Amino acid sequence: MKIISFFNNKGGVGKTTLVYHLAYMFAELGKKVIVVDLDPQSNLTSMFLNDDRIEEIWGKGDEGTLLDAMKPLLEGTGDIRRPFLERVRENILLIAGNLGLSGIEDELSLQWNGCLGSNLSAQSRSFRVVTAFYRIAKMAGKETNADLVLFDVGPNLGALNRCALIATDCVVIPMGADLFSLQGLTNLGPTLKNWRRDWNVRLSVAPTEISNDLPEGTMNPIGYVVMQHGIKEGRPVKSYLKWANRIPGEYRESIAGQKSRDFEKVEDDKFCLALLKHYHSLMPMAMEARKPIFLLKPADGAIGAHVQAVNKSYDDFRNLAERIATKIDMVI
Repeated sequence: MKIISFFNNKGGVGKTTLVYHLAYMFAELGKKVIVVDLDPQSNLTSMFLNDDRIEEIWGKGDEGTLLDAMKPLLEGTGDIRRPFLERVRENILLIAGNLGLSGIEDELSLQWNGCLGSNLSAQSRSFRVVTAFYRIAKMAGKETNADLVLFDVGPNLGALNRCALIATDCVVIPMGADLFSLQGLTNLGPTLKNWRRDWNVRLSVAPTEISNDLPEGTMNPIGYVVMQHGIKEGRPVKSYLKWANRIPGEYRESIAGQKSRDFEKVEDDKFCLALLKHYHSLMPMAMEARKPIFLLKPADGAIGAHVQAVNKSYDDFRNLAERIATKIDMVI
């Protein structure tokens, strides 16, 4: 089982929509997928489920959401417990998000520092808190024999996301073709490097009794996806290319730690996993039908020219999912 995080500290790039669609596509390809909503805004949970069902899950208490699975550990009365897994469809299981996740940032930061403490008992608890997301995902994956776990994390560089990322085997970076996404890459690269270094320091002093139950913290970036570009005559329009063609150089310098290449075209960049176009009217149609755009049917309103767009979107997401799967096999 592999854990993939979808992460960019620049918000509004379509990250959650990407995770949602890839979960369905991986399921289409026969992979058993667990989706974990680690963004306190819980937008991914609301994409999968209607309000009534979310309210039911939030009302389950001890076994409802991701945060509920952590409560005994956070309260000092025990360790993590079995997470509730909502079956969205065959091969897709969801661990629902909770707005309360934003309230544990301070605790996660405190326990991150506590991993370097001298008191063995307190140090052991610090490691258990910091790795709770990892251990919950592993517990769920073992129970269900999952192939992939997809983490949807919020757009920030705080303690919550640090604990999510150290649990991660690979990182996919959703991008917008704009100045702010480029700046996000500039911030993200050094942050991942620092988190990886700091986690390795902590692993070197981990208590023996828990050292075999800790993530390696590889968080290996496998590439980026440029979201919602415009299309004209089969190619991205000029206004998008202005910024998109600056991504390869910035990615190499900030994320891959390589020398930038001048005048690299984004469509030729080996680190570019996909250029996903803006699907315009298909997206609200899909949200209304509560399904991904590539599974829309005539009964959902996908008629006429929409049929061809639906079929094209299926090919786009299938190619992306297959490329991610290949990259995972190459780097792990």
